[in-house]
Amino acid sequence: MSMTDPIADMLTRIRNGSKAKRKAVDIPASNVKREIARVLMEEKFIKDMIEIPDKKQGILRVYLKYSRDDDPIIRGIKRLSSPGLRRYFDLDQLKRMGKNQVGLLIISTSQGIMTNLDAFKKGLGGEAICNVW
Repeated sequence: MSMTDPIADMLTRIRNGSKAKRKAVDIPASNVKREIARVLMEEKFIKDMIEIPDKKQGILRVYLKYSRDDDPIIRGIKRLSSPGLRRYFDLDQLKRMGKNQVGLLIISTSQGIMTNLDAFKKGLGGEAICNVW
């Protein structure tokens, strides 16, 4: 079965896993998903990620992070750009967002996948992948 939006599938697995208080979720691996998980790990939304090789494309195991009260660190995660409707932000839009935005915006730029603050510092715009809070 083909999947029309694998990134939305990844975000849904993370969202459902954190609501169900799972220790880890398994996601079919790809380069874009690895980079999104790397950004989430750098921003301390997830604990860790490892790649498990298999006969197909590999599996990305994402370890979810919880507070001391056993509440998920990821309160919400929303896909912004979809295959049918791409959403782009230029430098001016990122500047207007600034630090008033709730959460973190993950953007795909010409220099890779990064947060909106990193993209603004480098003077780049790009496709908005998701918003995490």
